[in-house]
Order: sequence, then C-alpha cells, then structure tokens
Amino acid sequence: MTEDKPPRKEESAGLMKYSAENLVPFGPIHPALKEPEYFKLVLEGEKIVEVIPRIGYVHRGLEKAAESRPWVQNMYMFERTCGICSFVHSLTYGQAVEGLTIYEIPRRAKFIRTIIAELERIHSHLLWVGLMGHWAGFETLFMWVWRDREVVLDLVEAISGNRIHKSMNAFCGVRRDMPEGMEDRIVERMKFLVDRANYYKGIVDTEETMLERTEDIGRVSAETAEKLCAVGPMARYVGLRRDIRLNDPYAAYDEVPFDIVTSKEGDVHALLKLRLDEMIVAANMVSYAVKHLPEGPIRIKIPPVIPAGEHSSHSEAPRGEIFYYVKSSGGRTPDRVKSRQPTMANLPTALEILKGQTIADVPVVLTAIDPCFGCMDRMSFLDIESNRQWTWSGEELRRYGINYYFPERMKMR
Repeated sequence: MTEDKPPRKEESAGLMKYSAENLVPFGPIHPALKEPEYFKLVLEGEKIVEVIPRIGYVHRGLEKAAESRPWVQNMYMFERTCGICSFVHSLTYGQAVEGLTIYEIPRRAKFIRTIIAELERIHSHLLWVGLMGHWAGFETLFMWVWRDREVVLDLVEAISGNRIHKSMNAFCGVRRDMPEGMEDRIVERMKFLVDRANYYKGIVDTEETMLERTEDIGRVSAETAEKLCAVGPMARYVGLRRDIRLNDPYAAYDEVPFDIVTSKEGDVHALLKLRLDEMIVAANMVSYAVKHLPEGPIRIKIPPVIPAGEHSSHSEAPRGEIFYYVKSSGGRTPDRVKSRQPTMANLPTALEILKGQTIADVPVVLTAIDPCFGCMDRMSFLDIESNRQWTWSGEELRRYGINYYFPERMKMR
C-alpha cells in the first residue's frame, strides 16, 4: 500500500540517501498487522537495512479522557485498553491509586488478583503461540492452540462472569470472591494446560515448518536488548532476568513460589519455547494459589475522594512491564494519568532485529514482540522552540482529520 501524502519534513531528511527503489511500505493496512501501524522498510536487495516507524494510527485519548471521569470509572475504562491483557491494566492503575490511600489490601484479595493475572498470562501466551504458528505457515498449531484457549476463558468466565474484560478489580480489593467448589476444577484444568504446553514444545522443536521460520530469525544479543530497554519475554529470551513479579513483587507474588524462565539463544524459536515454559510456570502458580487461598474479606471500601499526591505502579503484563502514574489534587477525578505499555518499550528492539532480515521475516519478527498498537499509541504536540506541549480535544482531532483530506473545503477553526 502506498501513501497518498508526501512524507513529513523530518522523515524526508532521513530518507534522502535512499532511492525510491529501496523503499517498501509495510502498512498501515497489511494482512500481517491486526492493527494499523506503518513501517517504511529500506532494502538492499532482499535484506532490510533500516526500518523507519510511523506510529500513532490508533490513538484513542484514554489518558485525556481519564481527567474528566471519576477514579472508579477510570479503572474499567483502562481495563479496555487491551482485550488480551485487560486485567493487568486495571490492576496496575488500581495499585497506583491505592498508593495514595492509607488502606491495606486484604490478603485474600491479593491471592485472587494473582490467580486472575496468571490465567490472563496463560491466555495471552496461548494466543501468541497460535498467531506465531499462523504467520510461520503452520495453521494446524494455530487451530490447536486457539481451541485450548477456551479452557482458560471458561475458567475466567466462571470466576468473574466475563471472558475478556473481567471487571474484577476494585480499589483495595476485588469485586467478586472465588466461587465455592472450584479448586479441583481449576487444578485439573491447569494440569491439562501443562500437558498441552509440553506437547507444543515438542511440536516447536520437531516440525520443519516452525524450525525453518523461527530458528535464527529475530536474533538479538543481550547487550542490544538491554541497551534498548527490552521488557518481558523480549528481555528474558536473551538471558536478562527481568520480571516485576520477582524484582518488585505485588499482589501475592511474594507468597506464591515461582522462578522466572530465561533463555540465551535469542531467536524466535527460543522465544516460542520460553513462552510455553512461562505458561507451565503460570499454571503451577494458579494451582498453588487456589490451594492456599487464605480466608478473610476480599475488599475494603474507600471514599470516592482520593487524597492529594502522586504515585506510580508497575506490573508484569504478559508482554512485559506495564507502568501507570496518577496525580491527584484531592478531588473525585485525577489531574493526570499516564500509562506506558510494553509494546512501546519493545518496539526499538523489534526495529533493530529487523535489520538484516528479509521482507518475508517481517510478520514473524513483529509478531515476536506480541505488539498491541492500540495500547501503545499516544499523541501530543511539542513546540521545540518554545518548549510548549499540548494535546487536542476529540473535536479538534476530528476537524483536523477532515481538513487533512479536504483542505480546500474545510478549514480548521
């Protein structure tokens, strides 16, 4: 797909040394991208020598919208940042707000949060393994894995009443208790998923299609990943022991035993096996937490007015570290909410990995970071000369979109 507009001035300056024959557009609408994003690939023959991203196609204005909504409404709005890792968004935002209060979270609520978070991790990793099979050309793996996802989604629905957006979190607790009599069912399903993960590890190690499309693809060194601040599995698959659950425990991660999985191969094949091993670890954590679920309350109700102050929180989402910052002036709505998603942190690593790959490897490498561009995209303006920064309202953004395509008919007011 080609652009109908000339590149921006700053982008043009970086492309002057390349001829038009060297440039291949990838996106914003492309079969290998489930969300719109644009990458300009600079080639020498079949090899990629440079990747120039153009992000911002799916900016939704959640941070700005949060400033006009009550604290509790924002929890469920931020949960809708992503449909795959929705729970960890509301969890991290909730922890940031809880840091401004004086209330303690009940121990039982911490265990329930851990159970849901790890079920979500299993679901996210299963979805990713299926997509990797799809882009590698092994559709059978895609079908098998997405069938097994239903096991996790059924459990999440039985616990929360919802399959995707759980709406389980509340400030200083959770909204629902664990249903009675579910312990044996959950433990049994976790054993099933452990068996399936081990089976898929055998498939990944022996199926020629997967080996051809993932071995020595997306290779990166630990030094490069660390320099580019990779997070989550993208850090661990090169040997970096970075995991917020272990490095800075939250919820009940200081009570549920586990160890993080790392690898040193640093290619997509190693990343596949690492995520499958993480599924096994997560399943064992869920079984342990269910068996050792403490008694007691699940929530402490707090006033709707949050004390003045600033606080931040981070958690280990399935894709990596997720970060939320909140600022309060002591009212019913926040003054500022800022979130940073793991896709933004991992994108520089993905762009570096793409150098030296072929065009055919682009879907596999981009899928490797498990991108969620809707989570990542933000938009603001910065006047470099005056150092003034500002954002647009929804109406201003709408009128700009009209004016951009029809400048002779509609003028910005």
